[in-house]
Amino acid sequence: MKKLLKLALAGLVFCAAVLTASAKSPAHTFALGTNDFLLDGQPFQMRAGEIHPSRIPKEYWRHRIRLAKAMGLNTIAAYIFWDHHEVSEGRFDFKTGTRDLPEFFRLVHEEGMWLFVRPGPYCCAEYDFGAMPAYLLRYPDLKVRCLDPHYTAAAERYCRALAKVIRPWQFSAGGPIILLQVENEYGSYGNDRAYVKWVHDLWRKFGITVPFTTGDGATPHMLEAGSLPGCAVGLDPGLELKDFELARRMNPGVPVFGSEIYPGWLTHWGEPWARVTTEAICKDVKFLLENKKSFNLYMFHGGTHFGFTAGANADRLAVSTNGIACNFMPDITSYDYDCPVTEQGRPTAKYTALRNLIASHLPPGEALPAVPQPIPAMAIPEVKLTRWTTLWENLPKPVKLAQPKPFEMLGQTHGLMLYRTKLVGRKSGLLVLRELNDYGLVFLDGKFIGTLDRRLGQNCIELPPTDNAMPTLEILVEAMGHINFGEFMIDRKGITDRATLNGMTLMNWEVFGFPFDEQWLASLPPRQTAATRPGAFFKGSFELREVADTFLDLSGYQKGYVWVNGHNLGRYWNIGPQQRLYCPAPWLRRGANEVLVLDLLQLEPNPIAGKETLAD
Repeated sequence: MKKLLKLALAGLVFCAAVLTASAKSPAHTFALGTNDFLLDGQPFQMRAGEIHPSRIPKEYWRHRIRLAKAMGLNTIAAYIFWDHHEVSEGRFDFKTGTRDLPEFFRLVHEEGMWLFVRPGPYCCAEYDFGAMPAYLLRYPDLKVRCLDPHYTAAAERYCRALAKVIRPWQFSAGGPIILLQVENEYGSYGNDRAYVKWVHDLWRKFGITVPFTTGDGATPHMLEAGSLPGCAVGLDPGLELKDFELARRMNPGVPVFGSEIYPGWLTHWGEPWARVTTEAICKDVKFLLENKKSFNLYMFHGGTHFGFTAGANADRLAVSTNGIACNFMPDITSYDYDCPVTEQGRPTAKYTALRNLIASHLPPGEALPAVPQPIPAMAIPEVKLTRWTTLWENLPKPVKLAQPKPFEMLGQTHGLMLYRTKLVGRKSGLLVLRELNDYGLVFLDGKFIGTLDRRLGQNCIELPPTDNAMPTLEILVEAMGHINFGEFMIDRKGITDRATLNGMTLMNWEVFGFPFDEQWLASLPPRQTAATRPGAFFKGSFELREVADTFLDLSGYQKGYVWVNGHNLGRYWNIGPQQRLYCPAPWLRRGANEVLVLDLLQLEPNPIAGKETLAD
């Protein structure tokens, strides 16, 4: 009986292997020529479009891939975000929801597309901390993107785990993966070529055999620091022949291509929507097509910074005399990016123009498939919200500290943190927070005093006199995304140094963390008392007969977060430009639905409604 069982199990394993193998094509060859990519020995012009599986509902992956193919692209480029897959330190998930990379690879292959993988470890992508896990910031002496042992130990663990997922989908095994990028725009950050070579060798050590590329700006210093002999050279962007000639001189004997060609651009809170004209991107793509240059459109379809994944940028201030002063520019929740395909997955006029342009340059015998039907979107009538509870009625157990510490050193990487102390000695005057990252609400004996906004360079506020002999000072701090690019990436959140009142350092703090995990949010008990200070939750429910994508309009609120049926749609803020948050149909259900709003400033609820588009 045992023998029969073993034979049956062996048969099942064999059948599974046959089915897996049959889902893949016969193995192709792909190599780096001296000037071109070579597919099966012939010059191959890669026409790629970037999409990120973690920013798109899994149910829509195939639709977005088909849109790319119908526009005339032959390759999908995809960042893989380390932070998204290391769900807790040392524990990786490549199987559930938008983390299901084998399913994404399978769909790309099934739709007849090639795959250009960009796994980091550092990605940028306007993603929190450039997609490196922010738990690394708990190390006071952390250095990233170099041979620092804290960083390399974690990066090696990630690469080892991810390589196991990538290996079966390489072109040599009949899969779609033809190219892998080593690090990302390293020449814009550092000059440790030994580190870049270490990343290169790590992938080879773990069995990645596809050709490699780097990606850097088309300047001598960036290419010198970031490129590697034997790796293709990606240019971010490459829009003139002199860019390609420069790269070829600096790294001869390998193909040079446009690894990031920008049909759109990113937007920060408080800015107008970034726009790139159709005429501009068509001019760039026409140049690449006519000169037989491979390229990747970054982004083809951007998607959404769901949850707490939006990052931030920072530039050194021109008035800085010490070289360390910078501004802070947090990214909005939408990653629409003014792409050829909108955040909700609809082709734009830019898409149509690029499709027509690419179609006019296709090789003989190649034709474009029909454009897929759009994903439905709907409006939702106004939903009435009511007061539910407040942060103040749901304080977790505090941590006691002599002086404040950043979020990360207390085991938290996003959300909110409340810092509380009793004022002894000084009771009023100028409160200075060194450094406050990123947005703070200040309370004295429960009375709201005002806000401090890192974007505006604010880190101090006047505390009024009080009759209380020992008043209570509370500072509620919101993390608004770790810096994802450039020299200021060691960016811890909260009160990262200390607080002083008229020069006196304030001691003996209680700190309360709000990471907003699903279980805690689901268990929030209702309170019927009116909110007397900011930090209130509002809740509502609505019925749906059918479901479709929608955009929740938060223009009646000020600043906070929204959850629909437990899914975090991301941050809203009335400074704009974004006033609506994308809610995909898979997160809605026929029948009863629930929406929860946390507003950091508002005391009274307002109704919200669903709209069909991101903006009118």
